[in-house]
Amino acid sequence: MKRILFVSLLLVSLLCNSQRRYAADRYFNEFAYKKSAELYKVIYEKGDSSQLVISRLGDSYYYNTNSNEAEKWYEILMKKYSNKVSPEYLFRYAQTLKSNGKVKESDLWLEKLKDRDSDDSRALALVNNRNYFVEYSNRKKTFVNVKNLSVNTEFSDFGGFIYDSKLYFASTKPGDTKTRRRYKWNNQPFLNVYTAEEEFSDIAEGLELAEPQKFLEISTRYHESNVVLSEDGNTLYFTRDNYDGDKLKGDEDRVTHLKIYKAQKIDGEWKNFEELSFNNDDYSCGHPALSSDEKTLYFVSDMPGGFGATDIYSVAIADDGTFGTPKNLGKTINTESREMFPYVDKDNTLYFASDGHLGLGALDVFESKISEATFTKPVNLGSPVNSPLDDFSFVISDDKSYGYFSSNRKGGKGDDDIYSFVIYRCKEDITGIVTDSRTGDPIGGATVRLIDEKGEPVSQQITKNDGRYTFKDIACENNYTVAASKEDYRNDKKDTATEDVDKKTIQADLTLESLIVDNSEEQSQIVINPIYFDFDLYNIREDAEYELEHIVTVMNNNPDMVIRIESHTDSRGTKAYNRTLSTNRAKSTRDYIISRGIAANRIESAIGYGEDRLLNHCDDANQKRCSKEEHQQNRRSYFYIVKGAKNVSSTNQKPKN
Repeated sequence: MKRILFVSLLLVSLLCNSQRRYAADRYFNEFAYKKSAELYKVIYEKGDSSQLVISRLGDSYYYNTNSNEAEKWYEILMKKYSNKVSPEYLFRYAQTLKSNGKVKESDLWLEKLKDRDSDDSRALALVNNRNYFVEYSNRKKTFVNVKNLSVNTEFSDFGGFIYDSKLYFASTKPGDTKTRRRYKWNNQPFLNVYTAEEEFSDIAEGLELAEPQKFLEISTRYHESNVVLSEDGNTLYFTRDNYDGDKLKGDEDRVTHLKIYKAQKIDGEWKNFEELSFNNDDYSCGHPALSSDEKTLYFVSDMPGGFGATDIYSVAIADDGTFGTPKNLGKTINTESREMFPYVDKDNTLYFASDGHLGLGALDVFESKISEATFTKPVNLGSPVNSPLDDFSFVISDDKSYGYFSSNRKGGKGDDDIYSFVIYRCKEDITGIVTDSRTGDPIGGATVRLIDEKGEPVSQQITKNDGRYTFKDIACENNYTVAASKEDYRNDKKDTATEDVDKKTIQADLTLESLIVDNSEEQSQIVINPIYFDFDLYNIREDAEYELEHIVTVMNNNPDMVIRIESHTDSRGTKAYNRTLSTNRAKSTRDYIISRGIAANRIESAIGYGEDRLLNHCDDANQKRCSKEEHQQNRRSYFYIVKGAKNVSSTNQKPKN
């Protein structure tokens, strides 16, 4: 009797699980993921730990962006079935890990995709950019004053499209308290399109919207979203469920797909509603976006033959309003995963959301430049637009001063929220005056260059007679070098940095030291920094070559110039030895200058005077009492100008040795 009772209970248990499994599968196939997750969890707790149950548990949470629960079930799936699951589950697990802040662990799982498919673009992108997360998290400041809009609700609010100082967006908020119909996917009401006037009262605090109004002319009992208008405002494209006005239409499995519809404004009213010719009952088309010339419509579809779950397509619009054959944008844009929410600005830049390109989490926003139907490699917009969760539906104003994006990031008001942003436009001036280091006089005609931190020239100016220069509208929060030069002067440079204060002026004065100096006590000289020789030697060292190049430059700038060279030593050593050593050093200096192309007859003489002309008291009697620095004063070379000097700087001070 006990055996019969046990078997009976077992059959009842199996029957109950079978019933729940049927219900869970059906809810899952109807995209009712909240309900399917609830049922699959009961089935798992009753002992069914099959690959199907665990994977669908993970998927149910993944598709409703509950990354914590999705990670939990995908982790169980990987521990039990990692060698059996499809590559897409490796990717989904990697994405949930990243959304939960486990970036390194996410990258390890993403890289495992290569073992399943060596050509998987998502794994290859990681191999080619290991430092992507730091790079995207520290993007140059572009999008500022990011603000969660007051129109957001506890439901899903996202979109949209900017037209005539209004934002068109979609929301699942109930139209009235009597509305009880819910979309099974997320147990929220169906989407409707709303419009709201833009408010610019305090853009520094972030853009805002006025009270939204429902776009009643296109509303039905089912989904409408993703509106785009022609520039004249008379043609409207939008996404809607496959609904004929009477009932929903589905494919052979009774799944209702999305379609793109068009309407015309006639006498102030929207009329002539029609679905576009390339729609199909067997797959979805949605998220329409117009090119800047309105000759191309971009959209998203899961039609057969694509690269991933959803791809972005384009279709030509003929002059008579008919449509050509849709074309996939190709592997540059589309991946094995989801590409969605295209938008094209007036400068022909395509913005779109993707979870297949490397990003900071789930869906990230990317941009790609369009040129003659080709697309540049997508660039991740980085933080703060992108976050660990879904970021999408990016739009920007025609003047590129502000825009909106949508996100389900933490800290929002509901499911998806709309955020406004302002484009960072901080500009500053860098100005200064170039003067003579000896006289303090302003130097006109000097060349001043602005160089960025990569060493690349940004701008160049010639100083006016008052020595002034100004670089206007320079990007804020950057490091620069200002470098000044003029013929027969030693160059000068100064590191400077712009700040985060719009219209501020940064002062960067520079001084140039004249290489030709007129000393009232002696004749003019070419003055350079001291030339150093190794002890007891007279060969020209590398550091001496650098200084002697100033002599070469001055003499090339003054082709009639003739000089004479004098070399002196300190008192250490015998007088005869010092005279010979200084003469050899003077001749080595002359020979180097001649080797650089200066004619020998332009150097009148190269004479060494040894210790005969000391500048201080450090003679033979006092040499042991003198410091190294005092002896150094006597080790010097002079380059006197015999004739042919110009651009002479006068001074009453003795020239530098």
